[in-house]
Amino acid sequence: MNARVKITRIGNSAGVVLPKELLAKLRAGVGDTLYVTETPDGIRITAANPDFAAKMDLAEQIMREDRDILRVLAK
Repeated sequence: MNARVKITRIGNSAGVVLPKELLAKLRAGVGDTLYVTETPDGIRITAANPDFAAKMDLAEQIMREDRDILRVLAK
């Protein structure tokens, strides 16, 4: 999906209005937080917190490596 948005003035700041189709793809709405990340290709906007995703990846790695220890602790 390619969306064209226009920068508008909001008080002393600037903002963009996201089309409802884009918000639906992001599964986001009014009051939700969006995360902006700089990538080698440009800017990425997502509703998922990239820091949380990185922490979950690390947690899953630890759970795989220490599966036996976690089973003992779960008893």
